[in-house]
Amino acid sequence: MMVKITDVARRAGVSPSTVSYALSGKRPISDETKRRVEAAIRELGYRPHAGARALASSRSNVLALVIPLRAGIHVPVVMQFAVSVVTSARRHDHDVLLLTQEEGEDGLRRVADAALVDALIVMDVQLRDPRLPLLRSLDRPSVMIGFPLESEGLTCVDLDFKAAGELCVERLAGLGHRVVALVGSPPEVYVRGTAFAQRVVQGFTAAAHRSALASSVHPCEATPAAARRLAERLLREHPALTGVVVHNEAVLEPLIDAFEQLGLRVPADLSVTAICPDETAAALRVPVTSVALPSAELGERAVELLMQKLTGTAVPQETLLAPHLTERASTAPRLA
Repeated sequence: MMVKITDVARRAGVSPSTVSYALSGKRPISDETKRRVEAAIRELGYRPHAGARALASSRSNVLALVIPLRAGIHVPVVMQFAVSVVTSARRHDHDVLLLTQEEGEDGLRRVADAALVDALIVMDVQLRDPRLPLLRSLDRPSVMIGFPLESEGLTCVDLDFKAAGELCVERLAGLGHRVVALVGSPPEVYVRGTAFAQRVVQGFTAAAHRSALASSVHPCEATPAAARRLAERLLREHPALTGVVVHNEAVLEPLIDAFEQLGLRVPADLSVTAICPDETAAALRVPVTSVALPSAELGERAVELLMQKLTGTAVPQETLLAPHLTERASTAPRLA
């Protein structure tokens, strides 16, 4: 049977309006009365009606998750982020409104002006993201999963993708590999200036330069045919290649297959590292040494930061998660 506010009032020995004031905080009540109301709520398992709670608090208890499903986006990984955000939000008694259309500022303004949500989580961040001025001006808190070039006045959380690119190269260099290549995201991801992809390139290039490695960067369409063409091109243009970093989950398996069909065994002839979800790397025919993409932790961190902002608690402007590399069967010392 559903517990009503009148049941709570009867158990606490107060009027229903007093219970309402205790929940909303709109009028002061004594500490003793508040304790009786809270005890009655716990004993009866009362849950305020969501609509009434929203009216009382001027909140919707809804978060917006903005994930424009643009060309080149790997949807399975995006959905891991979405599940993490939804699960974390429910722990805080919030629902999630998923915005997947490429609406830019218009979409953000529409949900903000209609008071549909209390706060926003924004993904697929570009280095020069056109949504930044609006996010800075909104009267609702926001968190970006990703780092633009200018993050002043914003709250950002992400994996340190630059350090992730460096870590993959450093592992290959430590195994004696002297010629390495980065197989990156689809070309359109770089054309948009997507922040995480650009930072991987920065880290890869910087680490290769420090270790005096010959290196090259190759965007790749997310198809098996594109992976095959790129494998052929790499062997033609870089015959001394012995190390590859892959930052494109969709082509990881077809790329390894293509190299092996072209006569390079992994890891005997070619060592492969990747930046991708752990479960992807571990499930391949040749389990891949990888830097984990911590989608669950990033989603949780973004929600936690928003919850703190909604209560007026100060939060750090930047939260960068350090990368962790797990050694698997796809890497080995370079043969002399």
